[in-house]
Amino acid sequence: MQTIVGVLRGGPSREHEVSLRSGAAMLAHLSEEQYLTRDIYIDKQGLWHHRGRLVEPERILRQIDVALLPLHGEYGESGEVQNLLERFGVPYVGADAFGCHHAMHKVIAKMRAREEGFLTPEFRFIERVEDAEAGAHDVIRNFAQPVVVKPIGWGSSVGVSIVGGYAPVLAAIEQLFTEGAAGVLVEEHIKGKEATVGVVEGLRGEALYSLPVIEIIPPENDFFSYDAKYSGKTREVCPGNFTRVQAEELQRMAKVMHRALHQRHYSRSDYIVTPRGIYFLETNSAAAVGLTPESLLPKSLAAVGVSFRDFLSHLVNLALGR
Repeated sequence: MQTIVGVLRGGPSREHEVSLRSGAAMLAHLSEEQYLTRDIYIDKQGLWHHRGRLVEPERILRQIDVALLPLHGEYGESGEVQNLLERFGVPYVGADAFGCHHAMHKVIAKMRAREEGFLTPEFRFIERVEDAEAGAHDVIRNFAQPVVVKPIGWGSSVGVSIVGGYAPVLAAIEQLFTEGAAGVLVEEHIKGKEATVGVVEGLRGEALYSLPVIEIIPPENDFFSYDAKYSGKTREVCPGNFTRVQAEELQRMAKVMHRALHQRHYSRSDYIVTPRGIYFLETNSAAAVGLTPESLLPKSLAAVGVSFRDFLSHLVNLALGR
């Protein structure tokens, strides 16, 4: 009997379109011999659809055996969907609500990294728009300019900017609150080589298997912005141009942060490598990891000879406890 796999994609987040593309890649590569698929579309208002018709979550969830969740952004990464699936007893791929929150909240992730002894950029967390002016003054006094301004919980570099000077920093902070950010993180700008490392549980007989380190080379005069990620302008070298010691440490750190942030099945962690050391930036939970043709994880899987189809089968088996 074939396993019925529901692929939940879309959702009411700023990464709706990227989620659709990741979900489409999953649907295209799930083995037709092993699985029956259900393409479950969640619109920008949070309403669920199947085969073009509006459907109650309970109805469609009772028709599937397991769920894949390429739901990038707040809806899929906040734990809301995970709680719903658990309520109906549907196994799913990726971290539970607790793990999602730990990875999504950049301050929590950075503090856990420090507890593990890792470097991470100095930062200020601004929780309310009323604190924006005081926060901007603090940043100007204490951080070299420019700085990185980012929303506390969005992914795919949505809303991230690199700015310098009081007025631009204040404007960037206030703009994020205007757009609905739950808080704003301002970090020192660390210059170095960008790196990312994916880890997968249970792959090739290892409890936690580290994929090759990818070096990310954004276009000149840009960073790994949303446009740089999905426009094809960024070079991604796998394995990256790092020393053996650096690569091994990056892979070790990715494993440590996967466990420290209570991730499940797979995750991907981002870093800046400098002469002073390796700086942890963030960990992307499974729901946050892009799986489009331009995304990083499929490239690192291919580099070690793991097809996307086999990877998806592995994830389904992990979720079902096989």
